Amino acid sequence: SSGINAEWPLRPGDLIEGSMTVKTTRKTWDPYVIVKARDMIKLLARSVPFEQAKRVLQDEMTSDVIKIGNVTSNKERFVKRRQRLVGPNGNTLKALELLTECYIKVQGSTVAALGPYKGIKQVRNIVMDTMNNIHPIYNIKILMTKRELMKDPALKEESWDRFLPQFKKKNVQTKKPKKQVVKKKYTPFPPPQQPSKVDLQLESGEYFMKEIEKKQKKNDEKEQATQEKTAQKRKEKEAAFVAPKEENLQLNDKVVETNDASVDIEALKRKLKSKNLKSAGIPKIASNEIEDSPAVSTESSEVPKKKKKKKTKLNSDSEALLQNNNPEDGTDSCPNL
Repeated sequence: SSGINAEWPLRPGDLIEGSMTVKTTRKTWDPYVIVKARDMIKLLARSVPFEQAKRVLQDEMTSDVIKIGNVTSNKERFVKRRQRLVGPNGNTLKALELLTECYIKVQGSTVAALGPYKGIKQVRNIVMDTMNNIHPIYNIKILMTKRELMKDPALKEESWDRFLPQFKKKNVQTKKPKKQVVKKKYTPFPPPQQPSKVDLQLESGEYFMKEIEKKQKKNDEKEQATQEKTAQKRKEKEAAFVAPKEENLQLNDKVVETNDASVDIEALKRKLKSKNLKSAGIPKIASNEIEDSPAVSTESSEVPKKKKKKKTKLNSDSEALLQNNNPEDGTDSCPNL
């Protein structure tokens, strides 16, 4: 600040309190410079570098602090639109600085701009449009077109509207389908009057009841409603323990019906008998042959099996002894024991 003190009325204040004071000196010849010194302090408070902030003291230079914090109430939307103003790697902000010839600083919920009066006005319009959900690239294209048109002196007194790009606003959000309102049939007669609360009490007899009886009735209704609700909850809890109905089981391409209680017992008996005969090695006899043969009873299709006698050692010895003792004529000569 030593270079400014000689010409401009800027005096540093107490650094502990963090304040700055602006005073006039005997060398001050421009009375409006005290207002510009106040703007310089504002820019320094908004983190503008000193080399840029001191440019506001020059003629035909001004500054503006644009408040953008109260434009949108949603914080996420505010951060997204503020980042849209800065652009990737600050490219959008650099383009605005080149086209408007202003220095722009985005800090917190404010945008500080420093430059000529015309550029400051353009910066304010672009910033407010960006915070109102209009992309800054549209305004940048318009500024670039105007810059090219300014080079042609023949178009100085003509309207530039036919050269400027026209951007239509597109609503990207999906529209909700409108509810179809069904019109009721017109009737000249008014709807019937609904019964009042007193009429309902007279109809139910509650109007003539005492205060104690009314309270008792109200409590009974509450208790009944509670019991119904408890029963409903109990039923819902017990439903989890009820076994589900068994469906038809499919085993080896055969459907077995488990829920069918009717079983043909006679067919089951015949099936078991045929299995027993197959396991014993006896051929199956047709039912008509069994009925024709007198030897075999029709009551049972099983053939009686002959029991084989077991030969013991004692029996074989006795048989051999008998054969030796028997004569050729076949007479019985059993020895006397």
